[in-house]
Amino acid sequence: MAERIEKGIVKIADDVVAVIAAIAAAETDGVASMSGGIVEGFARRVSGKNVHKGVHVEVGEVEAAIDLRVILHYGVKIDEVCKQLQFQVKDAVETMTGLKVIEVNVKVEGVEFKDAKPPAVEEVYKIR
Repeated sequence: MAERIEKGIVKIADDVVAVIAAIAAAETDGVASMSGGIVEGFARRVSGKNVHKGVHVEVGEVEAAIDLRVILHYGVKIDEVCKQLQFQVKDAVETMTGLKVIEVNVKVEGVEFKDAKPPAVEEVYKIR
């Protein structure tokens, strides 16, 4: 975000928006964790940039677009968690930065089970 005021320009770095989005996402009920991936880990090592796990942002002068990759808890209503996630991230970024968030895209990349292993097929489908 670049805004001309009497004494200069204020610019909010992409990394700042990414941190705000990541914290808001982590605080959303039903979200187990953010999903990184091999490419993201490689980008972090090569570029030296502070790439935030599971968060990609594009920040313009007055607007921001946010992409999130998440892992949800098993048993939650995915659509409801994602809607809440979109709302919380949008609200947090807009409140803290003054940027207008034009979109929050959510990609669910996995489900985390409370136990170390997923339930048996028989349990899920109640096969007798």
